[in-house]
Amino acid sequence: MKQLLLPTNSWEWKWKNSMRKIIFATGNEGKVREVQAIMADMEVEVLSLKQAGISAEIEENGKSFEENAVIKAKEIAKLTDGVVLADDSGLEIDYLNKEPGIYSARYLGEDTPYTEKNRIILERMEKAEEEERTARFICAMAAVLEDGTVITTWGEMEGRIGYESKGDNGFGYDPIFYLPEYGMTSAQLGPEEKNRISHRGKALKKMKAELLKVWK
Repeated sequence: MKQLLLPTNSWEWKWKNSMRKIIFATGNEGKVREVQAIMADMEVEVLSLKQAGISAEIEENGKSFEENAVIKAKEIAKLTDGVVLADDSGLEIDYLNKEPGIYSARYLGEDTPYTEKNRIILERMEKAEEEERTARFICAMAAVLEDGTVITTWGEMEGRIGYESKGDNGFGYDPIFYLPEYGMTSAQLGPEEKNRISHRGKALKKMKAELLKVWK
């Protein structure tokens, strides 16, 4: 079969012959694996900060998920000439006045294990009725392109706080985040299904579409 040769000035040739690198501004290896899986069908290499050899302390002093995502992406962009992707995500529990919210990673102490955080949340939710246990995961995604352009996207996953921790497939608050339509927690879902319905998966799919528009 004769191979079709693309003109070297076409966007298809440029896309296929220029493996782009995206630095994902996080030290959370669970997040990195999710992003790598979701972007596996693109001609990009997703690197964590550690893999990119970048070490930085970033003060996340924004007042919203989106502000924090943009802050992280812009700070790392100062240290590289490539594309930087960052997210800020967290859990909102209605019964706890939307806690932990933007402080999800630092909630009850930054060094407190999530097993302990989840245990304490379940204790605080002990008297909550079923209809009072509503919660959602939120993710704001920000990308800073080579020319400094900033793109943001958003995703949510609705659910409830369960009555006990279940599942080993997730991380963070996944074991206590119950999905009624699936009859299981986020941590009990397989990785492909989780990436399809998760807050981060939704935000990242929107980001993929935006990046493809720009790179085309």
